[in-house]
Amino acid sequence: MKKAHWDRNLVELIRRCATDLPADVELVIRGARRRERKDSDAHRLLSSILDRTAVARRDSLPLCQGTGTLTFIFTVPTGFDTNGLASLARGAVSKATRLGYLHLNAVDPISGAHYPTNVAHESPIMEFRHGARKTVDVRLMIKSGVCENMGQQYSLPDPVLAAPCELEGVRLCVLDAVSKMGAGDHTPGVLGVCIGGDRAKGYAHAKEQFLRKLNDRSSVKVLARLEDRLLRDSRQMGNCSPDAGAVGPILGVKIGTLSRLPESFFVSVSYMCWAFRRRGVLLGPEGGVHRWVY
Repeated sequence: MKKAHWDRNLVELIRRCATDLPADVELVIRGARRRERKDSDAHRLLSSILDRTAVARRDSLPLCQGTGTLTFIFTVPTGFDTNGLASLARGAVSKATRLGYLHLNAVDPISGAHYPTNVAHESPIMEFRHGARKTVDVRLMIKSGVCENMGQQYSLPDPVLAAPCELEGVRLCVLDAVSKMGAGDHTPGVLGVCIGGDRAKGYAHAKEQFLRKLNDRSSVKVLARLEDRLLRDSRQMGNCSPDAGAVGPILGVKIGTLSRLPESFFVSVSYMCWAFRRRGVLLGPEGGVHRWVY
């Protein structure tokens, strides 16, 4: 490993992720603005978001005050030094914090004190996957506490929602989650959904859907249809209008599945606002950039 290359490129990954929208996300926001009347609150809101994005990109400023939880997903060659890579990632987070790309968002739950480098136990979150490959694939997602608070998890059947253990039950759960998001003042965003899994992996897999591009479609036809229907249904809900001061227009719905236990049928819903921070890079074994992702 050439430490200088890894340091430089991991910090640059964090900078890009924290201060600039991926092209596919900005394209969807621009499309949403075109659909709104120019004199509407929704058009003004989306214009403000795009203006804010331009300033953050120009000045390398955080897109959002809540620079939140950083989750790295590394896919590495078999036998790669993951301990060394984890140490490099922690160092990059610390440096990115000093440079102002990240605000202090890691808090000791006992004392209430902030960790000055954003580095603590399980902060940042890191997941390692191994495969027969030559490059290291690094994906980074940053998710704010406000967005994290919007997540919901359901267990089917749900008698309150009259939601059965089938896709119609999943649809009812997701729409209920959107309705609950409307209790506060939130901006346009994307839903990540996991059908199945246990409670922990369900939430994790729902968040992993945010690594998909917003203009893609599920390769599973029944899920692609459900994504499309939920996108239409959520946009039609009265409390999804920025004019109502609630959750803004839903920009996308991404659904994944995990196997479940016979006794459990969980539906996990995660939310990511317009400050949709995810980036990726393919790095060589010495840390040089092969290609930027997103």
